[in-house]
Amino acid sequence: MLTIACLSVLNDNYIYLLHDASAQKTAAVDPALAEPVLKMLKERGWQLDYIFNTHHHGDHVGGNLQLKQATGCKIVGAAADGARIPGIDIAVNEDEQIQLGSCNFKIINTPGHTLGHIVYYCAESHALFCGDTLFSLGCGRLFEGTAEQMWHSLQKLKALPGDTRIYCAHEYTQANGRFALTLEADNPDLQRRTREVAALREQNRPTLPSTIALELATNPFLREHSSSLRKAVAAHDTETPAQVFAKVRLLKDRF
Repeated sequence: MLTIACLSVLNDNYIYLLHDASAQKTAAVDPALAEPVLKMLKERGWQLDYIFNTHHHGDHVGGNLQLKQATGCKIVGAAADGARIPGIDIAVNEDEQIQLGSCNFKIINTPGHTLGHIVYYCAESHALFCGDTLFSLGCGRLFEGTAEQMWHSLQKLKALPGDTRIYCAHEYTQANGRFALTLEADNPDLQRRTREVAALREQNRPTLPSTIALELATNPFLREHSSSLRKAVAAHDTETPAQVFAKVRLLKDRF
C-alpha cells in the first residue's frame, strides 16, 4: 500500500513523498528544496531511497544533490535528459519500470513542456505523478516542445483508467478554472469543479489530487471534441484535434 504525503513549497510547488510501509521504501517526487523533505522524513521515521524527477527545471530538481548527500538516495530521471538532471543515477526510457517496494512505476514519455519530460504511473495505487505535463484544469506551457508533441503526450494520459489520481507539481487549479470557464461556461461539471476549488482554496487546502475522469469532464486541454470549446476558439470543421489544442494553448498563454 502506497502512502502519499504532500509538501507545499515555494509559491505553488508540490513535492510528493511516496512510502511503501511493507518494504520501508520511500521516494520523493520533484524535490524543489531539500529541507522540507528532510524534515518530513525525520518526523515520519522514513529513509529516502529514491528521487523521481519528471524534468530538469530548477523548481523540480533543486533539492537533488543535498538530498543525495544527506541520504544516499538514488536519483531517477529521463535518459533523454540525463545531462540536465543533477546527480542522476538511473536513466529511464518509455515503458521501463521503477520498483518502490511492492509498487511498480511505469515510465511514460511526455514531451511538450520540456523535450525530456517523463511521468510516473503506478497502476496498483491508481496514481500518476505528472510533473508539469498535466495540471488540474490545465497543462504545462510549451517551453521546449511543440503543441503537437504535447497533444500526443496528453493522449497517453487520457487513455489511463478514469479513477487514476493525478498528482501534478503545482497548485494552479483556481487560475486554470477561470480560463476554462471562458471556453465552456455552460459546462455543469466545470461549474461544479470551480466552486469546489474556490472552497478548498479559501481554506488554504490543496485542490489535488484530481482524477483522469474529472479532467476529461472539465479540462479544456483534454476536450478538443467539445462543440462549445471548438466554437469558443473559432475552430473550423477541418481542423484536427491537435490544431484545436494548439489554439487553446495559445489562448491560455495570453490569458
